[in-house]
Amino acid sequence: MRFDFADLRLFRHVVEAGSITHGAERANLALAAASTRIRNMEEALGAPLFTRTGRSATLNEAGEEAVEMARQIVGLFDELAVRVTSRELRGTVRMGAIQTAQVGMLPEALGILRDRHPLGSGRVGPGSSLVPIGQGGSGELDAALMDPPPLLGRLKRFPFRRDRFVLVVPDRHPLAKRHTVSFEEILDHDFVGLERQSAAQRFFADKAAKLGRTLRLRVQLRSFETVCRVVEFNVGVGIVPRSSALRAVKTMAIRVVDIADAWAVRDLPICVRNLDGR
Repeated sequence: MRFDFADLRLFRHVVEAGSITHGAERANLALAAASTRIRNMEEALGAPLFTRTGRSATLNEAGEEAVEMARQIVGLFDELAVRVTSRELRGTVRMGAIQTAQVGMLPEALGILRDRHPLGSGRVGPGSSLVPIGQGGSGELDAALMDPPPLLGRLKRFPFRRDRFVLVVPDRHPLAKRHTVSFEEILDHDFVGLERQSAAQRFFADKAAKLGRTLRLRVQLRSFETVCRVVEFNVGVGIVPRSSALRAVKTMAIRVVDIADAWAVRDLPICVRNLDGR
């Protein structure tokens, strides 16, 4: 059988996300590469694992059996990694993270870190694309999950996750049936946003200004979850990370629409100080 642990992890991500597209994003893979891996896995096993309908992928009977085995295998591998490496990592890692990362990316990563390195600990504080590592608000940071400007000192960047901003609209909104929409089209509608000091809100305002436009802000809030809740009640439309939107759509009467502009997709690195001087 020609598949490996990376394929099994991808398979688990697809199952949990409900589609190959979203599973690929969780695994930091291009959609085409993820689709090929899943197809090769199905060919190796000799049976399809999903019932595919549009953009969704639902486990069939064979898939239900396979996912249980996959979880057991990956779990055993993770346990092996913990036993081998847990003696090596001690102390505390101080990390800053922008809001989108704290909500949608760090919880899973911190869980994995805790499982693999039970002797280590971490402290996570607010981060900003304008705060250099070593000058955090409550003492120096060891690392930060953010996309800093290139002039903020010598930093090493390590790939972590791909982040995508999406539009959330009420169920009956004119844009609700669209698969994609441009940012310029979004500017024609009332907007539910974050507080003005938010890095994400400044980012959206800057993109609007470059088009010679302004956001038609109806209300400004403190969190993406609250943005989704207010959007549900037809106050306006909002832009949030896909991870926040996917959680909200399970309990709220909203729809998620992809933003066509290239800037909506961001590769967020983990940044650390370059200690070797190079």
